[in-house]
This record gives sequence, C-alpha cells and structure tokens, in this order.
Amino acid sequence: MATTPTGPSPEKFFDMAFAFERTAAINAAVDLDVFTAIGGGAETATALSKRCAASERGLRILCDFLTINGLLTKSGDRYQLTPDAAAFLAKTSPTYLGGTLRFLTSPDVVRNFDSLTDTIRRGTVSPEDDHVAGVEQELWVNFAQAMAPMMMPAAFGIAEALQIKSAGPVRVLDIAAGHGMFGVVLAQQNPAAEIVAVDWPGVLAVAAENARKAGVHDRHRTLPGDAFKVDFGSGFDIALLTNFLHHYDAATCTTLLRKVATALKSGGRAVILEFVPNDDRVSPPIPAGFSLMMLASTPAGDAYTVADLRRMTDDAGFKGVTTHALPTPETVVIATR
Repeated sequence: MATTPTGPSPEKFFDMAFAFERTAAINAAVDLDVFTAIGGGAETATALSKRCAASERGLRILCDFLTINGLLTKSGDRYQLTPDAAAFLAKTSPTYLGGTLRFLTSPDVVRNFDSLTDTIRRGTVSPEDDHVAGVEQELWVNFAQAMAPMMMPAAFGIAEALQIKSAGPVRVLDIAAGHGMFGVVLAQQNPAAEIVAVDWPGVLAVAAENARKAGVHDRHRTLPGDAFKVDFGSGFDIALLTNFLHHYDAATCTTLLRKVATALKSGGRAVILEFVPNDDRVSPPIPAGFSLMMLASTPAGDAYTVADLRRMTDDAGFKGVTTHALPTPETVVIATR
C-alpha cells in the first residue's frame, strides 16, 4: 500500500525557482493565439501548427505544459480549454485578459525584479527604476492601453457601491485615471454624471478615446498634470483614487488625501481601490503579495490594510470609512468628507 511522504519536500522550492517558465509559456500561448485556436476547433498539435503558424513539436510541448498547469485538458492527442482559459484567454470571450500581458510582463515591469536583491538591501528602488518619479513615463501609457479589461469588474463594483445609477447629477474627479474606465462606467450608468480625469497627457489620450468609444465623451473632460501639483478645483461629489495610493508611503498618501478633501463638497466621497491585505500582511495571498511589486518598482509604496487606510483618511479630515468586497482580489474603501 502506497504511503504519502510526510517529510520536507522541495516542491515549493522548484515551483518558485522555475516560475519564469509559466510566465514565458502563457506569453507564448497568447502571442500564438493558441487558446483561441483550440476554442475554434484546432484541438491537436497538427491542427494548431497550421492555425498558429508554428512547429508541431513546439505546440505539442507548449500545450502539454499548459495542461500540466491547469489551463488545458488533454485526451489522447486532443486539447481542450479549461473554463478559466475559455473565459480569460480566448479572444472570442468578452472577458479576455490576454492583452494585459503587454503590461504585466513588459520589460519595464520585469526588469525591476532582476535587481530585487539590491532593492531589498537599499529598502527602495534605484532612481532609474522608479515608476512613480513625478514625470510622464511610457510605462503608464502601456498600462492604460493594456489593463482596462482587467479593471472592468472593479469598475462595475465601484458603481454598485456608490449606487451611481440613482445618484442624480454628480461631478466625479478621476485621479490618475489611466485607461479612464472607472469614470467612464460611472458616466455610462448615470447620464447626469460629469467626469474630470487627471493624469499625464499621453495617458489621458487613451482615457479620452475610451470615453469616446463608450459614448460619454461629451461628459468627460481631461486635466493633464501631476496629481500632486495640478489644481483639481472644487465642488466634486466623488473622487476616484483607483490603484494609486499603493505607490506612495503613508505620509504622502495622507497629503494627497488632504488635497482631495478640499476638492470635495461636504459629504463628498473619496473612493479608494486597493489590494488590501489582512492585518497579518500575509493573507489573502494576492493582496498581501502585492507589496513585493511595490518594493520592486516604487521608492516607498506598499499594500495597505484597512487600518492603514483608515488612519490616512482620518488624518486627512474624512469622517467615515466603509469597505466593499469585489469579485476580484481588490477592495473598495469609501471615505466620506
């Protein structure tokens, strides 16, 4: 009778040591459009070779590896998509995420991890690897172009948390708007919502185009510049701070939140979207693990707990905080002025 080993195992070691293989494999599969091809009926390496214009040997080995890693199933010599792959990796799916790899695995993102040991020794990134250096960077144009599909569930979650459909006329300040879809979704769901999007000029061009495609461009205005320096104006009902605070230390976040508070009406709301770990900072895995990304790419950023965010908003003059779970690894935190 076989027994299950109970002693130490090197499995976790090898899993982390060879993690780069999985990144390379999913990149190659998306580049070759393997998932769409299999979903379209090219289920063997021979058929995929013709459809994807690649070698039969290469596709067989790639698809076996994708099967080992849970994105395909295999019966005989035929491959099929798992539900996750069909939902997120076939271009025919409305929830396709393959395009986000243009940012998530881009050289600008990955290269910071090549020097992670030095960053840990310093406790901060080198100046040339600072992704939030206060100047416009092509990296964030790439982000805006690639990441909108991944953010759509959160955008709809924010709209629901705000009950935006029944909110009546509202002015929305979308800070570090990126692709702009958080403000665009609010404008789509509320025909009386007006959006002012703040970001660097190159990034705002992407947001403006997304607003045009969504049919809300007549209620979408851009305000180019550094969010810490540009004059927001005043009289806003809602300020969106989506995936932005984690780039900075707590003191800098508090300074920005004070500026946001002055732009809001009394009773106005700051909507913060973040990867929010538990107080132990090691769970849940994705929000807690996000702090390593901030260590590798920012001078002082972090993944903040609810208690951290509450301290920041309290110090900035906000008087109430509510949290709203999403069907994603992120959390919506709403602070009322």
